[in-house]
Amino acid sequence: MVVLVIVLIVLVVALIAVLVLRGRSNTKPAQQAPAKPEDPLREHEGVTDVRTVRAGDMVDYGDQLYFVRGSLRLTEGGYSWSEHFLDDTRGDRLWLSVEEDPDLEVYFWRETDLVAEPSGKTMEVGGVTYTKDEDGTARYTSEGTTTVAEKGSVEYVDYEGPAGKALSFERFDGGKWEAGLGESVPLPALRVYPAGSDRT
Repeated sequence: MVVLVIVLIVLVVALIAVLVLRGRSNTKPAQQAPAKPEDPLREHEGVTDVRTVRAGDMVDYGDQLYFVRGSLRLTEGGYSWSEHFLDDTRGDRLWLSVEEDPDLEVYFWRETDLVAEPSGKTMEVGGVTYTKDEDGTARYTSEGTTTVAEKGSVEYVDYEGPAGKALSFERFDGGKWEAGLGESVPLPALRVYPAGSDRT
């Protein structure tokens, strides 16, 4: 009788163990929630000193984020300034120019085919009248992608318009004139996200 009771207990324990193991094998692991997309600029606070812009940086202006594909460093006599080639998803050729004359002046440029070359003291383009401001020839060096040579010379003619508008012509290394329509950038409206961590 005692042996029978022991056998029954062993059978019951074995049956319970089988049922527990079978229940565990049928239990589906809890599915993890998909990872939330992260802001790639979350770790970067950005800087407002536009004089630090260089190829590889990101520029935030006018509710748009632009990748700096390349930079031109220009010098004429003891004077220097920079122009930065911006990537644009619409296919436009955009530039950001930075100079101190003596105050810091920043312009956002969009290349245009509305006019082919500089002409006279005043020019009318797109219903806006521009007055010639200055001209000259500068030396340049190129960094990253700029669509011009690594170094050379550039002729320029600059015109001023009303309300911060500008018109500029440049001719690199004796090539054809390239025209750009510009607008003055209020510095608080622009932010730079450096590509590396070595700048603040």
